[in-house]
Amino acid sequence: MAPRRISKIKESKRQSRRIEKARHSRQFPRKYESGRRTPLTTAEGGAGRLVDDIIGFLYEHGGEAELKELAGALVMTRGQRKEIESMLDDLCHHNIVHKIAKKQFRLLTENFIAGKLTVNPRGFGFVTPAAEHALVPAGKDLFIPARELGTALHGDQVLLQITGSSRGRFEARVVKVLERTIKQLVGIYTAGRPGGLVTPDDERFPFTIAIGEKQTNGAADGDAVLVEIAEFGLEGGQARGSITKVLGNPDSSPVQMQMVIEKFELPHVFSEQSLAAAAAFTDRVELTPDRTDLRDILHVTIDGETARDFDDAVSVQKTKKGYRLYVSIADVSHYVQPGTALDQDAWARGTSVYFPTGVVPMLPERLSNDLCSLNPEVDRYAFTAVLDFDRSGNRQQMRFVKSVIRSQYRLTYTLVRQILVDQDREIRRNYKPLLTPLKWMAELGAELEKKRIARGSMGFEIPEPYVEFGPDDTIAAIKLRERNQAHKIIEEFMLAANEAVAETFAARQFGSLYRIHESPDPLKVAEFAEFMQSMGYEVPRNRENLSSKWFNKMINLTRGTAREYLISNLILRVMQQARYSPENVGHFGLAALYYTHFTSPIRRYPDLIVHRSLKRLLWPEDQKGPAGKLQEAGEFLSKRERVAVDAEREMLDRLKVRFMADKLGETFRGIISGITAFGLFVELTETMISGGVSMADLPRGGYEFQEKRHCLISRLTGRSYQVGDLIFVRLINVDKRARRINFVLSEDEQENGSGKPLQ
Repeated sequence: MAPRRISKIKESKRQSRRIEKARHSRQFPRKYESGRRTPLTTAEGGAGRLVDDIIGFLYEHGGEAELKELAGALVMTRGQRKEIESMLDDLCHHNIVHKIAKKQFRLLTENFIAGKLTVNPRGFGFVTPAAEHALVPAGKDLFIPARELGTALHGDQVLLQITGSSRGRFEARVVKVLERTIKQLVGIYTAGRPGGLVTPDDERFPFTIAIGEKQTNGAADGDAVLVEIAEFGLEGGQARGSITKVLGNPDSSPVQMQMVIEKFELPHVFSEQSLAAAAAFTDRVELTPDRTDLRDILHVTIDGETARDFDDAVSVQKTKKGYRLYVSIADVSHYVQPGTALDQDAWARGTSVYFPTGVVPMLPERLSNDLCSLNPEVDRYAFTAVLDFDRSGNRQQMRFVKSVIRSQYRLTYTLVRQILVDQDREIRRNYKPLLTPLKWMAELGAELEKKRIARGSMGFEIPEPYVEFGPDDTIAAIKLRERNQAHKIIEEFMLAANEAVAETFAARQFGSLYRIHESPDPLKVAEFAEFMQSMGYEVPRNRENLSSKWFNKMINLTRGTAREYLISNLILRVMQQARYSPENVGHFGLAALYYTHFTSPIRRYPDLIVHRSLKRLLWPEDQKGPAGKLQEAGEFLSKRERVAVDAEREMLDRLKVRFMADKLGETFRGIISGITAFGLFVELTETMISGGVSMADLPRGGYEFQEKRHCLISRLTGRSYQVGDLIFVRLINVDKRARRINFVLSEDEQENGSGKPLQ
């Protein structure tokens, strides 16, 4: 850490001690508690809180205010004006506030940090500073102990003061809640007389909300509801609110989806203007002079069996020198013009959100499933990348055309596998015209993959769970999705198109959004290397300047074993999050110098921006709209993407616990994915469902937690449990609200388990 930053942190600590000293001096009675605070209006104990109220007021008013402004806002009892003057004098004495005129004061705002609070269900919180700060490195979180949260709630914008730091970890306390961002919550209604109570579905809100008799909105006992909060009752009273929407039975999968939509505040209702605009578009597709007719090119779409929208179609031709690849993408920008109602709705969403139970689309169905979907045997507007490769997969030429295409086949990944891999005679006979084009696709796809891996692109093979539903939306099964050659072909073609577009922008120095992925934190890499060594792997000391090739070596050490999934997931945690930015810094994970998102404008707004940018570059005379603020767009759309990912992950977790709820007593095979002093984390190998084994439920043995070796060792028997070990567990408890699954070791595991990994 830089010496200047260290000295500033030390000064911040001194400032913190000065405030504490001010609270507990004769002027400020020892009534202050930094947990739940007494109301400002109480005569006894209000003085301590006034210190933070003064600091908060100054901060919210640009760091500067006159005494009369402070008094007007904060004085609520007789004698408090003099008390405030005394406090200001003391804060000036301790260099927390400067007196810049006779009755005017300025806060040293550099000693305070603002940000959004994230609360852990166990009570403590974290804040990532809203902006770069002299005291805290970029991207570093501040830890707030439960006792220092005050009245702050999860999601609040808060003002913090650093209270300490150790080994790069910063601690802080909440000085003031700047904004209550949570206005409504999803919860479960319990009927009573009169009215009832709503228990928030989110454990991070540890209170109930009283509902008046006239505010129930017809909710029945046990219903999932959306409640608008009128008052939080954080000063010792009861939180109160009214039910604005009744969602229904919380054990229903569609209701769970609605709960997630409301919890994450996902925009899901299109404006009347958007729907009217979408409905007004004609089905007619015209071959205008600016478009290339590609209807004679044999395009096919390849997607999953349940896909409803098809935003990409591909074709491969064999040439004298190699291959010509056509990647045709639905021309959403033809229909969605900047500044229109359709555009505004799409921007607010940022991305479609996909749940096992349905989708929250970025565009109305008239576009996403019809006009912008490359359905077979209909003409569609497209934006096509035409890429020429030699026989070794080296790109030779590229061009981009606005086109009209006509997809001729709607293929699935399973069908392509049956043709190419299984060599199913009956199916091959039915698709005879496709045999040679698919063979060319497979050849080109294999060459592209070989080149990508050779340059260092990371070769993750992470299984993806999916949910199968039975009658009445019951969860029939959770399985791991098959990944076959067809998936790889399409992935390679999409990557090739994305890289070609990004390279075009970079070569022409033309502004657009790139998809960037920065190098990981060296400290996290060192911790991961230490972890690999603790599991017995020989880790090369030379990390090749943190290149992705080093991580590929780590993946290959576990390739084909039960640990491969675990190690791949751990590597993902080491990585930084990919994001959108107008500044091209390359993509670490793909080992790509140039990368963007061009291939999914139906479901991703960044791709729509990239289409508009490419059109503006290639046909400037046709593009009248402004380019827009790309930096702002990158930041906003990266946030929308993270919200979507979190919502999708939570929905899957909700379905997982409901799937497991009726399996109490059953035994499963799992891999130990984590170890703490409290027990084991286990991931079931057949479903990737996660749960825990409490330390108290392990066989007796006086266990010692060895953090560096990531293992528990029994002092009595010598038996060990280490991350990566395969074990058998029995399900004993499922907590639907907390989404927690608890196991114990199976009887056979307790009696015969060796604690050694199975390959």
